[in-house]
Amino acid sequence: MKAKPDLETVTLEQNGGWARLTLNRPGKLNSVNAQMRAELAEALAAVDGEENIRALLITGAGRAFCAGQDLQEREIAPGGEAPDLRRSLREGYNPLIWKIASMPKPVVCAVNGVAAGAGVSLAMACDFVFAAESARFVMAFCGIGLVPDSGATWFLPRAAGLPRARAMMMTGEPVDAKTAAQWGMIYRCVADGELAEQSETLAAKLARAPTSALGRIKRLLIEGEENSLPRQLEREAEEQGEAGRGSDYAEGVRAFLERRPADFTGR
Repeated sequence: MKAKPDLETVTLEQNGGWARLTLNRPGKLNSVNAQMRAELAEALAAVDGEENIRALLITGAGRAFCAGQDLQEREIAPGGEAPDLRRSLREGYNPLIWKIASMPKPVVCAVNGVAAGAGVSLAMACDFVFAAESARFVMAFCGIGLVPDSGATWFLPRAAGLPRARAMMMTGEPVDAKTAAQWGMIYRCVADGELAEQSETLAAKLARAPTSALGRIKRLLIEGEENSLPRQLEREAEEQGEAGRGSDYAEGVRAFLERRPADFTGR
């Protein structure tokens, strides 16, 4: 990495062609405060801007993935002014979620423990979500008189279906990792001891893939949620035209004809 950010609440490590971003407030269950939001933005920008990083893995330190917003930062003194949650979302959380979801590189998430509130959204913004069997997903907003945010009302109904998303959000009942996998919320539920190995193996595999094409796939899938079929067909043609001019396409065809593994560069 050309210039590794100086970070405290997250860590960023490069491993060959991929990087690991770890939420690092284990004593607070990796709950998010203003410093972590700023440092997450800095780390994601560093990954996005580094050509030699072609895949990202996001996980949590300690026994939790992310417990959502640090409520100690939001405590309201009697008679005090309520925090501006609209601004917090618009300037803090929403840009982070969009950066992960739209990053033109594959993003893997390893949920190593509880994911609550915005922690669920952070995970679901990623392209592949592994979760340890002991992990749980909790939409805890209703317990403090708030509505789900950070994209939760967009991600969850599309992944798990409206009835299940509604139940999670309106009851606050936790969903275990095995159930989340059965519902289609996450990519895979794995044994706790296999979480790191399986998620890292996929991150390394994706880093060797034609990552420019993967970025185009991400973009098309996001746009496809809103586009009509004729518009989506045209967008596929546009993206395919650009991909066909890339060196990875030429290398992929040569490798296929020569019956050898392709050596993709992400271009």
